[in-house]
Amino acid sequence: MSSPPTPDQIASPSPAAMTIPEFCRWARLGKTAVYREIKSRRLVLRKAGAKSLILMSDAEAWLRSLPTASAA
Repeated sequence: MSSPPTPDQIASPSPAAMTIPEFCRWARLGKTAVYREIKSRRLVLRKAGAKSLILMSDAEAWLRSLPTASAA
C-alpha cells in the first residue's frame, strides 16, 4: 500500500497570470522591452487594483505572434 504524496510531490496548478517581473523572467526580456510591447498594444496588461498582471493566455498569444527567424 502506497503512502499519500507529500506536499512537495503535489503539482501546483499553473498560474493564471504573471506580474511584470515574472513575465520578464518568463519571456527573458527586460522591463523596457516589456513596456514597449504593452505601449504598442502587442501585449495586454490587466489591472487588479494597483497590481499589473499579464494573463498567461495573453503571454502565450504574444509569444506565438512573434515573427519567425529566417535562416541566415
